[in-house]
Amino acid sequence: MAAALLISLFWSDAAVVIGPGGEVEPIRYTEKLPYLVLLSVAAAGTLLALLSFRHRMFQLRVAAAAMVVTFGLQGWLAWDYFSADSSIVFRYTAVFPLVAGILMILAIKGIYADELMVRSASRLRSAKHKR
Repeated sequence: MAAALLISLFWSDAAVVIGPGGEVEPIRYTEKLPYLVLLSVAAAGTLLALLSFRHRMFQLRVAAAAMVVTFGLQGWLAWDYFSADSSIVFRYTAVFPLVAGILMILAIKGIYADELMVRSASRLRSAKHKR
């Protein structure tokens, strides 16, 4: 779900600028270089974590790094939100990185719990074979 949220931002508007005559000009995530870089790295990280399910510790590290980058993107969006003038209206998609980061926290907890369960089962199997 986090990967889908982040990938959907490539086709979404971050904000719109309302002109003096009432005309609306969208600002896309792909138009601003910091948004594009952070979004690309976060989306690639979540996809890599999603596809590396056979290597749990690598998956855990990649998911944690992607989560940090996602919260960095959210922080950048928050900075732009609070420093923008009144003619800029941010869209609801500006909170997608926050939701994706929370989902990644839950995924990291699940990956770690799975790794602990596999290690425990492996330890029990090795103890059984030693007898």
